[in-house]
Amino acid sequence: MLSPTTTLRRMPRLLVGLWVFGVGIALILMGDFGLPPWDVLHQGLEERTSLSIGTATIVVGAVLVLAMLALREPIRIGTVANVVVIGTAVDATLWMFDDPTSTAARIAFTVCGPAVIAIGSGLYIGVHLGPGPRDGMMTALGRRGVTIWKARLGVEAAALVVGVILGGTVGFGTVWFLVSIGPLVHIALDRLSLPTAEPARAR
Repeated sequence: MLSPTTTLRRMPRLLVGLWVFGVGIALILMGDFGLPPWDVLHQGLEERTSLSIGTATIVVGAVLVLAMLALREPIRIGTVANVVVIGTAVDATLWMFDDPTSTAARIAFTVCGPAVIAIGSGLYIGVHLGPGPRDGMMTALGRRGVTIWKARLGVEAAALVVGVILGGTVGFGTVWFLVSIGPLVHIALDRLSLPTAEPARAR
């Protein structure tokens, strides 16, 4: 367990990582060639409600946190920050930048988006201040006997199916994300993770 002092020192890195993660999602949205599974759901909610896609991201995250509480899963500061910061970053990025008009730029945004998300993941996961609510649901199922890969597949497949029904966009960007995100996050975590334990103090 990290001390309060170490947690405080790692907070800026957590917040930067979450913001970068949101920027990566916004790039894929601006590319408009298909979204990651969870963002298909968020976009579907945007289509069916008056919510912005960033607000829909926050709402879904908050619902998942409530589910984690019901399942008695630990909620840490990184979990709560994940709910608020990523959706805010998505909306802020979409507000600041116009959608690209050329196909080449849209393809570039779609292809580069997962790499930006991976960097954000490496920064925020690597500080060990708690999982995001979507990962929290995966680990909650894992604690109840479901293998992790099946839990992740099931949760993301459910989000994708509901999102498609609601009108979210699926395309080559969705496939590219699913193929690329695992290796990219692995590389980012390998290079950006901080120690899980407190550094030893000199005597």
